[in-house]
Amino acid sequence: MDKEKINYIINYFGHLMTDHEKLALKHNMYMSKSSDNITLRNIMTEKGWINNDSEVINLLKQGYEEFEINVINRILSETPEKVFFNNCPKCEKLTRTPYAKQCRYCGYTWRSE
Repeated sequence: MDKEKINYIINYFGHLMTDHEKLALKHNMYMSKSSDNITLRNIMTEKGWINNDSEVINLLKQGYEEFEINVINRILSETPEKVFFNNCPKCEKLTRTPYAKQCRYCGYTWRSE
């Protein structure tokens, strides 16, 4: 699956992630934001934004991209009926959001349909 579809599912169907997957996503984001600042990292750890749970850390063990692929594969295998791709009726490319009515690639609009 391409990166565009992976981001689309994580951004718009993230509610289908498990609690540990959501914590791993936040953990990765806050670790990268505080990578250069140990003080900031300590504050984020105190607030619970950076997680030390072994289950959460294990989800990210093989790297963030592998984590994303594993999450997407689990979501698509367990709840495929809840994930839908909103493709442009004209060029068939993926729209920006699940509810978009105008294609960002070809400019076609289907608001009146």
